[in-house]
Amino acid sequence: MRLIIALILPWLTFFTIGRPMAGIICLILQLTLIGWLPATIWAVYSLSQFKTDQKIEQALGRRG
Repeated sequence: MRLIIALILPWLTFFTIGRPMAGIICLILQLTLIGWLPATIWAVYSLSQFKTDQKIEQALGRRG
């Protein structure tokens, strides 16, 4: 679901993963027609990093 949000409303993705300042910057970038594509790429990349961080935390949490 977050991936769909990242493709349609990239700025909203940052608010769902707890990065509101990045969301505001992304919204400003997205307001320009040229900035839409970089904003979408940035949102998808940040979402994948967020998922990776969660998996790492789960793995380390199970060890300790």
